[in-house]
Amino acid sequence: MQKYGRSFSDLLLSWFSVNKRQLPWRETKDPYAIWLSEIILQQTRIQQGMSYWQRFMQKYPTVQMLADASEDEVLRLWQGLGYYSRARNLHTAARQIVEMGSFPSTIETIRSLKGVGDYTAAAIGSIAFGLPEAVVDGNVYRVLSRCFGIDTPIDSTQGKKTFKSLAQTLLPENASDFNQAMMDFGAIQCTPTSPQCTSCPLIEICVAFNEKRVASLPVKGKSIRIKERHFTYIYIRCKGEVAFHRREGKDIWHGLWEPFLIEAGDLPCFGGTLTLLSKDVKHILTHQIIHADFFLLDIDEKPELPHDYIWINEDEVDNYGVPRLVELLLECIAEKQ
Repeated sequence: MQKYGRSFSDLLLSWFSVNKRQLPWRETKDPYAIWLSEIILQQTRIQQGMSYWQRFMQKYPTVQMLADASEDEVLRLWQGLGYYSRARNLHTAARQIVEMGSFPSTIETIRSLKGVGDYTAAAIGSIAFGLPEAVVDGNVYRVLSRCFGIDTPIDSTQGKKTFKSLAQTLLPENASDFNQAMMDFGAIQCTPTSPQCTSCPLIEICVAFNEKRVASLPVKGKSIRIKERHFTYIYIRCKGEVAFHRREGKDIWHGLWEPFLIEAGDLPCFGGTLTLLSKDVKHILTHQIIHADFFLLDIDEKPELPHDYIWINEDEVDNYGVPRLVELLLECIAEKQ
């Protein structure tokens, strides 16, 4: 293992020197910019996350400015990225950093920030401060499980310990480059499907390739149950105003706004003119599939609605952060204008 470990690290860093991705947050050691990129890129592809990072850096170039923003402003800028708890955690963490007086510079203090786990703390710590902490994420699991032939399930307690220990053992003096190399190698070379094995610099020491087990590694033990839900949205419009409410509680899209919603129920009779805009719009989340129907209701008198609904000017709807599914509804409304 140690023999392979030294070869693995050297080969990986050599590959990285030629193939590393040119990313704007790699051109700075500013921990704020690096932290922001790591939060945005959680469960988000780089191609999509890049523009969001640039917009956040332009509007909130310092952590103080981000901390001073309202939650609605942050959610509005985040709109379209999904996983909105990340945006709320980002905002909370910005205020934590301001209270600390400066960006935390140890793994323990970085990990204390809201929304920062072991991987993100290791990434920020190693890249911004040179701390000797190995990152372990999906890319790392895949690369290590294939190269070293490890079939322990990556989502098991033992698997997490095994891969973290191995990654830490492999870590050379330059933790920043090594961690970024692992990320890039898993994203470019050792991909989930159709990995570039024949041009891989690790081919001679890769157990999975030499034992023809590439397709079967890494191993996952748990299966995720997908929940299906049905939403009916009614965009209620009355004399230039529309009814919206803010989602609260522990359900999806906490803190975001939406028009009148019925889940798995019958359409109410409000009067007015009701128009079907779109039927059975399929919206896929990580653990849920939502089937939605969109309606437009034009009405002359405001109906009685639950107490948490407010009336806003229709031309100000864009000032409110909404989930992607509601964006689709608003697109349907715009086509009707």
